[in-house]
Amino acid sequence: MQETELYPAVKAFLEAAGYTVKAEIGPADVMGLRDGGEPVLVELKTGFSLALFHQGIARLAISDLVYVAVPRGQGRRFVKALAENVRLARRLGLGVLTVRLSDGLVEVHCDPGPYAPRKSAHRRRALLAEFERRRGDPNLGGLRGTRVTAYRQDALACARHLLATGPCRGAQVKAATGVDRATTLMRDNHYGWFDRIGAGVYGLTETGRAMLEEATCKESS
Repeated sequence: MQETELYPAVKAFLEAAGYTVKAEIGPADVMGLRDGGEPVLVELKTGFSLALFHQGIARLAISDLVYVAVPRGQGRRFVKALAENVRLARRLGLGVLTVRLSDGLVEVHCDPGPYAPRKSAHRRRALLAEFERRRGDPNLGGLRGTRVTAYRQDALACARHLLATGPCRGAQVKAATGVDRATTLMRDNHYGWFDRIGAGVYGLTETGRAMLEEATCKESS
């Protein structure tokens, strides 16, 4: 498809809102004027791209009312991409339109305006807690795949204690390792390393023993 296929629907949408609309005015794909107010500029693309956002940012030097418009896709992949790009557009102060080509329906997913994100107290607390619990700095920034978390460090401490002493009560593991959540951690058994021997008593599984042997080999190499 071509970007020009989006124009009739966008033009009709803006005209319904009271704008006089013309295409290809200077660098803008679409421009609308209403009662001598702030011009509305729309950049048309066949899909989300970095170039589309670059163009949108450039148009903000002309007007505060800048939208980017793309065809409305289908499926979960498009819905996810739309949500991610709407978040980006909000941060940049841009609006987002989608056009359903089958019937020309134009949807507004966000309007241009200053970005004012809502802070998540829960996520902030989680980050601070992870930072405080993490022992040292075992990862590399930008790491892909498995990373060492504070939870994994606590699980390793519990597993090493059980390897050295044999099955123990959770309270004993907590006292020996300093891991306050030792009992809960071993009971939940997220990694499959721990085996409940009796009431409140835990030992190592074969998976846990194999993991410790592998970790020891890596540390000594």
